[in-house]
Amino acid sequence: MTTVVGFQRLAAADSIRDRQWHLQALRISQAQAISRGAGVVVAVTDTGVDDRHGELAGAVLNGKEFGEQPTGNGKADTDGHGTAMAGLIAGRGLPNNAGVLGIAPEATILPVQTLHSEFGGSPIDLADGIMWAIGQGAKVICIAAGTSEYSQVKDAVAAAAKADVVVVAGVGNAPKSKQVGFPAKLPGVVAVAGTDRDGNHAAISAVGPEVVLAAPAVEIVSIGAFGKYVAGDGTSNATAIVAGVVALVRAKFPRLSAGEVVRRLTATATDRGKPGRDEEFGFGIVDPVAALTASVPSVVPSVASSGVGVPEERAGWSGVVWLVVGGGVLLVFVGLLIRRRR
Repeated sequence: MTTVVGFQRLAAADSIRDRQWHLQALRISQAQAISRGAGVVVAVTDTGVDDRHGELAGAVLNGKEFGEQPTGNGKADTDGHGTAMAGLIAGRGLPNNAGVLGIAPEATILPVQTLHSEFGGSPIDLADGIMWAIGQGAKVICIAAGTSEYSQVKDAVAAAAKADVVVVAGVGNAPKSKQVGFPAKLPGVVAVAGTDRDGNHAAISAVGPEVVLAAPAVEIVSIGAFGKYVAGDGTSNATAIVAGVVALVRAKFPRLSAGEVVRRLTATATDRGKPGRDEEFGFGIVDPVAALTASVPSVVPSVASSGVGVPEERAGWSGVVWLVVGGGVLLVFVGLLIRRRR
């Protein structure tokens, strides 16, 4: 289960911004000078989103509740987990640099209430929520709380990829989750692991070969339910942060496919741990500024269409294969022309 743990209730809004250390670590002010996520809808499949916070004023659409007796619009968060994720993604902040500032403060949150506590939920509700979010025009889906393996969730994630939606999911929290959890381990999902203040692998984070990116996960401050501020550890935090970065990139490069967006993130990530992709950091720690400014070659169309999150070395090798095959066909064609003219 991917959860935010160790929540502590915090007090004054004017001290909150100073405690959001991940903003400085990821150079978010520089990134937001380039993109602020305008026009991008980010679906948050979680416990709902309490939009009564000043930081979320005008940021939250009417969503939908899923479950045995769904009646709400996704804005009745009795737990606070989903609200915290929304704040990390799209918090608008408060005047005088106070309050929680999200990674993409001009993105819009679509609350998809598939959980009623951070500690579990029905995979059927998650699958239904993902499918509904696709139909509502979400371009990013943030799954910060995992679930048990279920074929309908797998099908829903595949449908999201086909619909050009980037799905971001947390790998899970140790020691309960020792391996990458579900649905983060599914092909095409951006599986996010956690780092600490020093950029090292966070002890709270699960590891595995499916990890794609890493982001801050320790002592992360956000908003909670009932007008409170909270701080906590967990890969949920890292997942929401990466979802926010995806929103920045999608706003900056609206014509890029989901696969090309993910490739841009992996190609520009800051490599940590073992050289290249590894089980703790994936391709590295997400770098929003580099993702928005670097020159990254386009993905070969046949590779881009095969699924989101294709590692860049696969894309590169596929490009070489297509180049070789195409060159061989061209040479044969030229040879036939020469022979015919003779």
